Amino acid sequence: MIRLLSVIALSLVISGMAQANPVRIKDLVEFDGVRGNDLVGYGLVVGLNGTGDGLRNSPFTEEIMSNILERLGVNVAGEDFRPRNVAAVLVTATLPPFSRAGSRVDVTVSAIGDAGSLLGGTLIMTPLNAADGEIYAVAQGTVVAGGATAEGDAARVTTGVPTAGVIPSGARVEREIDFELSDLSTVRLALRTADFTTAQRIEAAINREFGRIVSEMTDSGTVVVSIDATRSGTPARALARIENLLVEPELPARVVVDQRSGTIVMGRDVRISQVAVSQGNLTLTVEESPLVVQPNPFSAGETIVVPRSTATIDEEPGIALAEVPSGTSLSEVIAGLNALGVSPRDMIDILTTIKAAGALHAEFLVR
Repeated sequence: MIRLLSVIALSLVISGMAQANPVRIKDLVEFDGVRGNDLVGYGLVVGLNGTGDGLRNSPFTEEIMSNILERLGVNVAGEDFRPRNVAAVLVTATLPPFSRAGSRVDVTVSAIGDAGSLLGGTLIMTPLNAADGEIYAVAQGTVVAGGATAEGDAARVTTGVPTAGVIPSGARVEREIDFELSDLSTVRLALRTADFTTAQRIEAAINREFGRIVSEMTDSGTVVVSIDATRSGTPARALARIENLLVEPELPARVVVDQRSGTIVMGRDVRISQVAVSQGNLTLTVEESPLVVQPNPFSAGETIVVPRSTATIDEEPGIALAEVPSGTSLSEVIAGLNALGVSPRDMIDILTTIKAAGALHAEFLVR
């Protein structure tokens, strides 16, 4: 059953968008070089309550467990052990920009074998590597799993995902990324959503803040700032002044439709040309009521089945031929359709057809 997103409430939201609020530059752009780095490692979670990997099905778990025990001075060569309280996992994290040695970051732990749950387990010291193969952090700690599993002799129920969890502040940074922000003479601002108008407004806001030309828009997604021209001393001070400047972003005319939930989201600049709309539903029903005919008593006849079919066509009330004047906003059209009681599925079909007719002037995305 498709859930109807209240289009009346949606219209109120859209009408509130008519006067867009300014947004900080730091929420619109990424500063070139100021970025995180992905880390990944392969480790072992111990202390599970019988919910670990089956070592016969996950031989890599036995291998890493043997390696860890041998590094700790325990000789397990030739031993046949089958514990169910360990699980092999992949550990992922993101090293934030300008992280220093000794700082801590969160990590995510995910089982890669047939473990049933990581609840209550402890991750053993696991090195985390970046794309260059170097170790930048080491993770260890108690796993906080986000699910639970309960089972009996003939039934089992699982809520959430107990085979994945997080370790808050579970990794300590051991190596720093070589990046000197102070050596930059220019900094590029990369727009998260490329747009010429937004880039021009960012350029104007920065130049207005410093009272002279210190930035230049090079394309729809890049604004270059000259650090020397800002006379701020260091790039960090210049960026601190720039990131909190307010700019009104230019939103594209776009309609996004989610068919599964019946959700319709649109921008404020979506417009519809003059178009006529007529919509209705036909329901075809065919019923079979076969009739069994028996022969007369003591006759030589046969029992036969006589087919009886009933076919009907019902036309549900829909939208009569209606004309939409040119320049009408899509929010007004949807508000009118909602007032007429049009179902979400029919509303999506109407919008798709209007777009196919060339009367909907916006990017139309269907998910």
